[in-house]
Amino acid sequence: MIHDFIIIKDGLPLLVKNFSNPSNIFCHGDSLIMISGFFTALNSFSDSFEDLGTISELKLSNNDLKLSFLKDNSIPNLIYLATYDQKSKATNVLRILRKVSRTFLQKYNINQILNWSGRVNAFKSFDEILENYQYEEIEENDLNFKERVMNLFKNVEEKLNEESNLISLREDNRKSPTVPGYCIQVPTNVSSLNINPKHYLTGETSYKVFNRINGVNSIEKIAELVGCSHENVFNICKNLIKLGFISID
Repeated sequence: MIHDFIIIKDGLPLLVKNFSNPSNIFCHGDSLIMISGFFTALNSFSDSFEDLGTISELKLSNNDLKLSFLKDNSIPNLIYLATYDQKSKATNVLRILRKVSRTFLQKYNINQILNWSGRVNAFKSFDEILENYQYEEIEENDLNFKERVMNLFKNVEEKLNEESNLISLREDNRKSPTVPGYCIQVPTNVSSLNINPKHYLTGETSYKVFNRINGVNSIEKIAELVGCSHENVFNICKNLIKLGFISID
């Protein structure tokens, strides 16, 4: 959430709008003037060392609030500052500051800003616009939170469906009253080696059976997929057990 908007001109607070605690250091008397001067000096410093890039965000160690600020290149020494907490993203706050900058220059002409006398309430009519931008940022945070919750529920639902489908498949594999008892058994790979069945088995059917063993398919299901008899699949599985490649549930 954004807590303060501050517009600074020539090191002085041109406009201040607070949304939480009106006595905090960022909008209170002499402290506000010191902060305004500090950020003006900070931006002048970054301008002096272009290779360092621009400074757009600060975090104070003894305060939960972060500070994001934007320099307006169209008017000298004009800075837009916002304080915000951990509920807000820095990129969203900076985007809001860009909107504030564009709207401020549309509402007031350059001469009004350049010839500002220092009177605090000279741009008081801009407060309502700042309130709208703060509300917009809150709504966006709520929307992002709801999307994250929805995605979480979606992932959980997909996982539950996968597990449900796997259980149903295992149950289907075990339903076979008209075939021998061994047909409901499920062969499972137990070797950690990457086995090439052609090195150990003979016949195309044996290769196909081996490749269908996944810990889910029953002997009956493998026979259906491969297109051979249950007995043939069972005999191939017994050979694979002897070789130590699989076990049968």
